[in-house]
Amino acid sequence: MTVTTYHEFGESDFEALLTMGIKLWKEFDKEELKNLMEQSRTSGRLKILLAKNEELHYAGFVMASVRIDYVEGANRSPTGYLEGIYVEPEFRKMGVARHLIEKAEHWLKQNNCSQIGSDTWLTDRESRNFHKKMGFWEEEEVVHFLKNLS
Repeated sequence: MTVTTYHEFGESDFEALLTMGIKLWKEFDKEELKNLMEQSRTSGRLKILLAKNEELHYAGFVMASVRIDYVEGANRSPTGYLEGIYVEPEFRKMGVARHLIEKAEHWLKQNNCSQIGSDTWLTDRESRNFHKKMGFWEEEEVVHFLKNLS
């Protein structure tokens, strides 16, 4: 069950992307995530790449963007950003994520980015370990606070 194709997102990929996106971003409901993905696709600063196997089953996706706002620890703008990456469980540990990230990095370099940032939850050890295996380093740990004003 090897992955044979990597391609840029097309309209026919939307449902598969949404299905995988829901698995990655569990905090979003389907309609909210659908709206965010539709808005993101028209920004011009976002690249979505998908992987399929020889039977044309979706194996995963990567979503990368070019950010011109501040990215923690970056020393130059624009900065690439790994907005999300997901690989279906049966395709993990086969190099799919690495290939997707490499293809995203190539696109980011073409868009004048010399660094790529990313983020994950402080408690998500699996994601933190994955990022380190992909060559990322931890820049800082942050806790966000919020207070209602009455």
